[in-house]
Amino acid sequence: MDRNQAIGFGLIAILLLAYSFFFSAKDEPVKQTALQETAKVAPLQATDTVVADDSLAQANRANALGAFGAAANGEATTTILENENIRVTFSSKGGQVEEVLLKNYKTYLDEPLVLFDSESSKTDVAFRTNDGKTVNLSDLYFTPSDAKSVKGKDDVTGKTITFRAQLGNGQYIEQAYTLFDESFMLGYNLDFKGLDSQISGNTMTFTWSDQLKQLERDINQNRQKSTINYYTSDESFEKLSISEGTETETIEQPIKWVANKQNFFTAGIIATNQFAGAKLESTVDPADSSVVKTLASQILIPTQDVLSGKGEFMFYFGPNDYKILKHIGYDFDHNLDLGWGIFSYVNKWLIIPAFDFLENYFSSYGIIIILLVLYIKTILFPLTYKSYVSMAKMKVLKPEIDAIKERNEGDMQKSQMETMKLYSEMGVNPVSGCIPMLLQIPILFAMFNFFPNSIELRQEAFLWATDLSTYDIFAKLPFTIPFYGDHVSMFTLLMTGSTILYTWSNNQVNTMQGPMKFYSYLMPLIFMFVLNSYPAGLSFYYFMSNIVTFGQQAAIRKFVDEGKIRARLEENKHKIKEKKKSGGPSFTERMQEAMRQASDKEQQKRKAKK
Repeated sequence: MDRNQAIGFGLIAILLLAYSFFFSAKDEPVKQTALQETAKVAPLQATDTVVADDSLAQANRANALGAFGAAANGEATTTILENENIRVTFSSKGGQVEEVLLKNYKTYLDEPLVLFDSESSKTDVAFRTNDGKTVNLSDLYFTPSDAKSVKGKDDVTGKTITFRAQLGNGQYIEQAYTLFDESFMLGYNLDFKGLDSQISGNTMTFTWSDQLKQLERDINQNRQKSTINYYTSDESFEKLSISEGTETETIEQPIKWVANKQNFFTAGIIATNQFAGAKLESTVDPADSSVVKTLASQILIPTQDVLSGKGEFMFYFGPNDYKILKHIGYDFDHNLDLGWGIFSYVNKWLIIPAFDFLENYFSSYGIIIILLVLYIKTILFPLTYKSYVSMAKMKVLKPEIDAIKERNEGDMQKSQMETMKLYSEMGVNPVSGCIPMLLQIPILFAMFNFFPNSIELRQEAFLWATDLSTYDIFAKLPFTIPFYGDHVSMFTLLMTGSTILYTWSNNQVNTMQGPMKFYSYLMPLIFMFVLNSYPAGLSFYYFMSNIVTFGQQAAIRKFVDEGKIRARLEENKHKIKEKKKSGGPSFTERMQEAMRQASDKEQQKRKAKK
């Protein structure tokens, strides 16, 4: 590792640390604007207290609901729709979703994974009547129909259930839900028949409150990855993101979908047409370990859509799996955080296809990670080779560089000028060792996003790690070390040790001296603190990447003859001398001249001061 490579590694480390800081959960500016028009609804609550009905209470409620009082009385019952992936339970009181169970997943406690339940989650629809009353669907009782078989696109079969609240005179409110086989999507139609003269206002308000339960072992990671995402009709993806406290955002433009996104799972609603706007709120109390975050949304539905039979929506209750999300459309796959810009494309086009391919042939995800390392290292081999050749050139020139430093001891600027002159004479590009390292940054950052968000690694064990999607606990500490944690991740230690060994090996053959050599050992120690609480899969990937790099360099050494490199540099020296007679100055010579002019100006300033 020469000076330029060290600079390259340093830049990568700084960018990686900055990326982990700026793209993790943090406070964002809150938009302090009001909706142009909103239905008057009660503040969002995570749960409702159920009170036993009596005849007087029913009569009072029916009177309060006016024309909708005909549906104020009834008995709450539950109905179920299910397929191979999810089981959805509905309540006839309100005709809303009461519980969603993901059949093929478990919580970190190995319990059934309930993504939505009546204890911590609630949806409702509120609207205004012409006589000034506010009515919620949860105030009304609906009669469920029997589930009917339906056939969708490509002959996919499913079942539909309808909830109807009869209001008399041919007027009714109907909610229909459709669940197709092997799907995580739940179709939802809201239709107000014959009620045009009873409803006022341009919008109804769909409310969704959700006290997120802890589904993963690391509650801090749970909180950092949980937020409300939304997508505007002008194709802009946005999100709320906070570490503590409360953040509220009001959206006055039409939006396509809103999603309560967690680490590995998402519950969201998508409009076939569009929503008129929304008010979103995210709250977290770090001291309350019983709730990850509280997410609350007030989403405006155009009234005319509902009155005309066009109140069509889709719920999504399922995993943040790219293979599933990418088929939903409207950039709903943004609920899987694959990184920003080019890093996202590297994951989508390079990493995920390879990972999915390997999944078809191997059941051990540790083996898959090893093979993924070999795949990436093969792609990056030309850059690795170029970097090693650059290091070999610097090693060959080390005696001359050491002589320059000794001859100009104490005058760093003069040493740099003469070193640049040597590079120019030998035809060596001083940044050629740095550029290959920088070109690897997109893949490094892509991995930084891929492993923490890969649901495929969730609860998958390998060696001593019980879950590759979170940190491995090789030893639990009786105390907490600042910036490190209260546990020891062995994969992180292996990654750190292999990086230090790799650095030491390179330092034996490079020209780097002084503080730069010290900093080359410091960076692996910094990463040890940063990655100790990151997924074991990521640390294991970096560890195996170092091992494969050792093997590649050992192979390259057999084909790179330093004697031939020296002869080639001497050959370049003669060619460059001949070229100078007929051509202009090279890039290195221009740099050298700029440095000389800067040195002359500095000396003139010193003389002027004297």
